[in-house]
Amino acid sequence: MSNPSRRVLPGFHLSLGFTLVYLSVLVLIPLSACLIRAGSLSWGEFVQAAWTERTRAAYQLTFGASLTAAAISLFLGLLLAWVLVRYDFPLKRLFDSLIDLPFALPTAVAGLVFSNLYVPTGWLGRWLHPLGIELAYTRGAVVLVMVFIGFPFVVRAVQPVLETIDAELEEAAAVLGATRWQTFRRVLLPSLVPSLITGFALALARGLGEYGSVVFVSGNIPFRTEIAPVLIVARLEEFKYAEATAIAVVLLLVSFLLLILINLLERRSRWWDS
Repeated sequence: MSNPSRRVLPGFHLSLGFTLVYLSVLVLIPLSACLIRAGSLSWGEFVQAAWTERTRAAYQLTFGASLTAAAISLFLGLLLAWVLVRYDFPLKRLFDSLIDLPFALPTAVAGLVFSNLYVPTGWLGRWLHPLGIELAYTRGAVVLVMVFIGFPFVVRAVQPVLETIDAELEEAAAVLGATRWQTFRRVLLPSLVPSLITGFALALARGLGEYGSVVFVSGNIPFRTEIAPVLIVARLEEFKYAEATAIAVVLLLVSFLLLILINLLERRSRWWDS
């Protein structure tokens, strides 16, 4: 009869302890401090700080732009992953490595680059401005930079799954008379849905917390182009720490609920696929 204690992997207790300490220091303690700080406010003070007309406008732009950018990133990421996996072309490895550039590039640099490109005197802005297309210091600029930092998550989530799908499945579907759209929808898409949801969730989470790139391209105009993270920093600069924490708590709770919903959808899609 085997000893039950030997069923545990060697070093399990040490690795579990390290993991719990790691999560506590980097996640649980900061979140607890945020909630405790917000708890110093009465309910009326909390609502007054976190639910003003200005903060509601910032919430609306933050979540609306993040969801829009994540949806665009979903389409672009799937398209780029498909091209990188299914086709061979010159400098393919170079383009594949450039997908990871937003991960390594400081977001402030990205914001400066985009703001210089799309201002009326910029390289692209001088051509777009006469056409009535304004992408500097507008809500469109906020979505644009969120797409830039978000689509690599979709590419890296979908690309490995595409590589594991056997091309013979597509050939078999074509032999049976399926069109390309039917092959994609009925053969490939069910296997891609979990990874697409994962990429969407990662892009959304990155957009919700983005600050460095947005602060340079949005203009930070209250009620128009000001996002919630920028408003939090503005409150901190005014030494209104409790008010800043209240806004952060609302942003945290709504983000957490959105991620739970996305995770539930991902689990359900995996259950359907199985």
